[in-house]
Amino acid sequence: MIKVVIIGGGNVATHLANAFSKANDVSLVQVYARNIKQIEHLKDVTSITNSIELLKEADVYIIAVSDDAISLVSSTIENKNSLVVHTSGSVTIQSLQNAGRKGIFYLLQSFSKDKEVNFDEIPFCLEAENEQDSTLLETLAKTIGKKIYHINSEQRKRLHVAAVFVNNFTNHMYKIGADICDEHQVPFEILYPLIQETAEKITKLNPEAAQTGPAKRNDQKTIQNHLALLNSEQQEIYKLITKSIQQNGKKL
Repeated sequence: MIKVVIIGGGNVATHLANAFSKANDVSLVQVYARNIKQIEHLKDVTSITNSIELLKEADVYIIAVSDDAISLVSSTIENKNSLVVHTSGSVTIQSLQNAGRKGIFYLLQSFSKDKEVNFDEIPFCLEAENEQDSTLLETLAKTIGKKIYHINSEQRKRLHVAAVFVNNFTNHMYKIGADICDEHQVPFEILYPLIQETAEKITKLNPEAAQTGPAKRNDQKTIQNHLALLNSEQQEIYKLITKSIQQNGKKL
Protein backbone atom coordinates (compact mmCIF):
# COMPACT_ATOMS: atom_id res chain seq x y z
CA MET A 1 0.00 0.00 0.00
CA ILE A 2 1.24 3.46 -0.89
CA LYS A 3 0.16 5.96 1.77
CA VAL A 4 -0.87 9.28 0.25
CA VAL A 5 -1.74 12.69 1.69
CA ILE A 6 -3.27 15.26 -0.67
CA ILE A 7 -2.75 18.95 0.08
CA GLY A 8 -5.33 21.18 -1.60
CA GLY A 9 -9.06 21.55 -2.02
CA GLY A 10 -9.38 22.58 -5.66
CA ASN A 11 -10.34 20.71 -8.80
CA VAL A 12 -7.20 18.59 -9.20
CA ALA A 13 -7.04 17.72 -5.49
CA THR A 14 -10.71 16.73 -5.46
CA HIS A 15 -10.47 14.42 -8.47
CA LEU A 16 -7.26 12.82 -7.20
CA ALA A 17 -8.77 12.25 -3.77
CA ASN A 18 -11.85 10.61 -5.25
CA ALA A 19 -9.73 8.38 -7.50
CA PHE A 20 -7.20 7.33 -4.85
CA SER A 21 -9.96 6.62 -2.33
CA LYS A 22 -11.13 3.84 -4.67
CA ALA A 23 -7.68 2.53 -5.71
CA ASN A 24 -6.80 -0.94 -4.45
CA ASP A 25 -3.11 -0.35 -3.77
CA VAL A 26 -3.34 3.16 -2.29
CA SER A 27 -4.26 4.27 1.19
CA LEU A 28 -5.58 7.83 1.08
CA VAL A 29 -4.46 8.80 4.57
CA GLN A 30 -5.63 12.41 4.62
CA VAL A 31 -6.70 15.47 2.65
CA TYR A 32 -5.77 18.99 3.75
CA ALA A 33 -7.31 22.31 2.69
CA ARG A 34 -7.22 25.74 4.32
CA ASN A 35 -10.97 25.97 3.79
CA ILE A 36 -12.35 22.81 5.37
CA LYS A 37 -15.68 23.27 3.56
CA GLN A 38 -13.94 22.48 0.26
CA ILE A 39 -13.18 18.92 1.39
CA GLU A 40 -16.04 18.11 3.77
CA HIS A 41 -17.51 15.76 1.16
CA LEU A 42 -14.42 13.56 1.60
CA LYS A 43 -14.78 13.00 5.35
CA ASP A 44 -16.57 9.69 4.79
CA VAL A 45 -13.64 8.22 2.84
CA THR A 46 -10.60 9.69 4.61
CA SER A 47 -9.37 12.00 7.34
CA ILE A 48 -9.62 15.72 6.56
CA THR A 49 -7.94 18.71 8.19
CA ASN A 50 -7.40 22.44 7.76
CA SER A 51 -4.30 22.48 9.97
CA ILE A 52 -1.00 21.98 8.15
CA GLU A 53 0.60 21.10 11.50
CA LEU A 54 -1.65 18.05 11.76
CA LEU A 55 -0.57 16.35 8.53
CA LYS A 56 -0.31 12.59 8.95
CA GLU A 57 2.61 10.39 7.97
CA ALA A 58 2.61 9.30 4.33
CA ASP A 59 4.84 7.84 1.62
CA VAL A 60 3.84 10.56 -0.84
CA TYR A 61 2.52 14.07 -0.22
CA ILE A 62 0.77 15.48 -3.29
CA ILE A 63 0.61 19.29 -3.31
CA ALA A 64 -2.27 20.43 -5.52
CA VAL A 65 -2.43 24.15 -4.75
CA SER A 66 -1.91 27.36 -6.74
CA ASP A 67 1.51 27.72 -8.37
CA ASP A 68 2.46 30.65 -6.14
CA ALA A 69 1.77 28.66 -2.97
CA ILE A 70 3.82 25.55 -3.82
CA SER A 71 7.13 26.70 -2.33
CA LEU A 72 5.59 27.86 0.94
CA VAL A 73 3.39 24.81 1.40
CA SER A 74 6.20 22.37 0.59
CA SER A 75 8.49 24.06 3.14
CA THR A 76 6.09 23.10 5.93
CA ILE A 77 6.45 19.34 5.29
CA GLU A 78 9.08 18.13 7.71
CA ASN A 79 9.09 14.39 6.97
CA LYS A 80 12.44 13.89 5.21
CA ASN A 81 11.69 10.23 4.44
CA SER A 82 8.62 11.03 2.32
CA LEU A 83 8.37 12.02 -1.32
CA VAL A 84 6.79 15.46 -1.84
CA VAL A 85 5.40 16.24 -5.31
CA HIS A 86 3.39 19.02 -6.87
CA THR A 87 0.86 18.87 -9.71
CA SER A 88 1.74 22.07 -11.58
CA GLY A 89 2.59 22.16 -15.26
CA SER A 90 4.72 25.31 -15.09
CA VAL A 91 6.60 25.11 -11.76
CA THR A 92 10.00 23.40 -11.63
CA ILE A 93 10.97 20.60 -9.29
CA GLN A 94 13.46 22.99 -7.67
CA SER A 95 10.57 25.12 -6.40
CA LEU A 96 9.75 22.45 -3.84
CA GLN A 97 11.25 23.60 -0.53
CA ASN A 98 10.84 20.47 1.61
CA ALA A 99 14.01 19.06 3.13
CA GLY A 100 13.54 15.58 1.68
CA ARG A 101 12.74 13.92 -1.65
CA LYS A 102 11.07 15.84 -4.47
CA GLY A 103 9.06 15.06 -7.57
CA ILE A 104 6.34 16.08 -10.03
CA PHE A 105 2.91 14.47 -10.51
CA TYR A 106 1.43 16.54 -13.33
CA LEU A 107 -1.85 15.52 -14.94
CA LEU A 108 -2.22 16.98 -18.42
CA GLN A 109 -5.93 17.69 -18.37
CA SER A 110 -8.41 20.46 -17.60
CA PHE A 111 -10.40 19.65 -14.47
CA SER A 112 -13.80 20.86 -13.30
CA LYS A 113 -15.17 19.66 -9.98
CA ASP A 114 -18.62 18.79 -11.29
CA LYS A 115 -17.44 16.91 -14.39
CA GLU A 116 -16.26 13.33 -14.07
CA VAL A 117 -12.94 12.43 -15.64
CA ASN A 118 -11.63 9.16 -17.01
CA PHE A 119 -8.14 8.81 -15.55
CA ASP A 120 -7.36 6.04 -18.04
CA GLU A 121 -7.32 8.71 -20.75
CA ILE A 122 -5.30 11.33 -18.84
CA PRO A 123 -1.53 11.61 -19.40
CA PHE A 124 0.49 11.50 -16.17
CA CYS A 125 3.73 13.49 -16.56
CA LEU A 126 6.17 12.38 -13.88
CA GLU A 127 9.55 13.60 -12.68
CA ALA A 128 11.75 12.63 -9.75
CA GLU A 129 15.32 13.17 -8.60
CA ASN A 130 16.27 9.49 -8.64
CA GLU A 131 15.21 6.23 -10.26
CA GLN A 132 13.66 4.80 -7.10
CA ASP A 133 11.30 7.74 -6.67
CA SER A 134 10.54 7.72 -10.39
CA THR A 135 9.46 4.09 -10.06
CA LEU A 136 7.34 4.94 -7.00
CA LEU A 137 5.50 7.70 -8.87
CA GLU A 138 4.93 5.44 -11.86
CA THR A 139 3.51 2.74 -9.58
CA LEU A 140 1.26 5.32 -7.92
CA ALA A 141 0.05 6.72 -11.25
CA LYS A 142 -0.74 3.24 -12.55
CA THR A 143 -3.14 2.63 -9.66
CA ILE A 144 -5.56 5.09 -11.28
CA GLY A 145 -4.28 5.65 -14.84
CA LYS A 146 -2.61 4.10 -17.84
CA LYS A 147 -0.84 6.85 -19.82
CA ILE A 148 2.48 7.43 -18.08
CA TYR A 149 5.23 9.77 -19.33
CA HIS A 150 8.54 10.68 -17.72
CA ILE A 151 8.97 14.38 -18.53
CA ASN A 152 11.63 16.70 -17.11
CA SER A 153 10.91 20.22 -15.86
CA GLU A 154 12.05 22.00 -19.04
CA GLN A 155 9.96 19.72 -21.24
CA ARG A 156 6.97 20.09 -18.92
CA LYS A 157 7.09 23.90 -18.97
CA ARG A 158 6.95 23.87 -22.76
CA LEU A 159 4.25 21.21 -22.73
CA HIS A 160 2.21 23.45 -20.42
CA VAL A 161 2.50 26.36 -22.88
CA ALA A 162 1.35 24.06 -25.68
CA ALA A 163 -1.58 22.98 -23.49
CA VAL A 164 -2.60 26.60 -22.99
CA PHE A 165 -2.84 27.03 -26.76
CA VAL A 166 -4.82 23.83 -27.43
CA ASN A 167 -7.09 24.13 -24.38
CA ASN A 168 -7.40 27.59 -22.80
CA PHE A 169 -7.03 29.61 -25.98
CA THR A 170 -9.23 27.22 -27.95
CA ASN A 171 -11.93 27.51 -25.30
CA HIS A 172 -11.76 31.30 -25.61
CA MET A 173 -12.43 30.87 -29.33
CA TYR A 174 -15.53 28.89 -28.37
CA LYS A 175 -16.54 31.82 -26.15
CA ILE A 176 -16.20 34.27 -29.02
CA GLY A 177 -18.16 31.94 -31.30
CA ALA A 178 -20.88 31.62 -28.66
CA ASP A 179 -21.03 35.42 -28.27
CA ILE A 180 -21.53 35.87 -31.99
CA CYS A 181 -24.25 33.22 -32.04
CA ASP A 182 -26.02 34.67 -29.00
CA GLU A 183 -25.94 38.18 -30.43
CA HIS A 184 -27.74 37.01 -33.56
CA GLN A 185 -30.09 34.48 -31.95
CA VAL A 186 -28.38 31.43 -33.46
CA PRO A 187 -28.08 28.36 -31.18
CA PHE A 188 -24.42 27.67 -30.41
CA GLU A 189 -25.19 23.93 -30.45
CA ILE A 190 -25.24 24.10 -34.25
CA LEU A 191 -21.44 24.27 -34.04
CA TYR A 192 -21.06 21.16 -31.84
CA PRO A 193 -20.55 18.70 -34.74
CA LEU A 194 -17.92 20.98 -36.28
CA ILE A 195 -16.08 21.30 -32.96
CA GLN A 196 -16.15 17.53 -32.49
CA GLU A 197 -14.98 16.85 -36.04
CA THR A 198 -12.08 19.30 -35.64
CA ALA A 199 -10.94 17.63 -32.43
CA GLU A 200 -11.30 14.15 -33.91
CA LYS A 201 -9.48 15.08 -37.14
CA ILE A 202 -6.19 15.95 -35.42
CA THR A 203 -6.01 12.47 -33.90
CA LYS A 204 -5.59 11.22 -37.47
CA LEU A 205 -3.91 14.14 -39.24
CA ASN A 206 -1.10 16.51 -38.36
CA PRO A 207 -2.71 19.86 -37.35
CA GLU A 208 -0.91 21.59 -40.20
CA ALA A 209 -2.40 19.16 -42.72
CA ALA A 210 -5.84 19.49 -41.12
CA GLN A 211 -5.94 23.29 -41.48
CA THR A 212 -8.77 24.61 -43.65
CA GLY A 213 -10.66 27.89 -44.00
CA PRO A 214 -10.42 31.27 -45.75
CA ALA A 215 -7.01 32.14 -44.23
CA LYS A 216 -5.53 28.88 -45.52
CA ARG A 217 -7.05 29.52 -48.97
CA ASN A 218 -6.14 33.23 -48.85
CA ASP A 219 -9.75 34.03 -49.70
CA GLN A 220 -9.52 37.80 -49.23
CA LYS A 221 -13.14 38.55 -50.11
CA THR A 222 -14.44 36.21 -47.40
CA ILE A 223 -11.89 37.51 -44.89
CA GLN A 224 -12.99 41.10 -45.47
CA ASN A 225 -16.66 40.11 -45.22
CA HIS A 226 -15.96 38.40 -41.90
CA LEU A 227 -14.11 41.41 -40.51
CA ALA A 228 -17.06 43.65 -41.34
CA LEU A 229 -19.27 41.49 -39.11
CA LEU A 230 -17.03 41.65 -36.02
CA ASN A 231 -16.46 44.18 -33.26
CA SER A 232 -13.02 45.77 -32.87
CA GLU A 233 -11.70 43.24 -30.35
CA GLN A 234 -12.89 40.29 -32.44
CA GLN A 235 -11.37 41.88 -35.56
CA GLU A 236 -7.97 42.14 -33.85
CA ILE A 237 -8.01 38.47 -32.89
CA TYR A 238 -9.28 37.41 -36.33
CA LYS A 239 -6.52 39.37 -38.11
CA LEU A 240 -3.78 38.02 -35.84
CA ILE A 241 -4.80 34.39 -36.27
CA THR A 242 -5.37 34.81 -40.00
CA LYS A 243 -1.86 36.25 -40.36
CA SER A 244 -0.37 33.39 -38.33
CA ILE A 245 -2.13 30.75 -40.47
CA GLN A 246 -0.97 32.41 -43.69
CA GLN A 247 2.63 32.81 -42.51
CA ASN A 248 2.78 29.15 -41.49
CA GLY A 249 1.32 28.21 -44.86
CA LYS A 250 4.22 29.94 -46.63
CA LYS A 251 6.62 27.51 -44.93
CA LEU A 252 5.13 24.54 -46.79
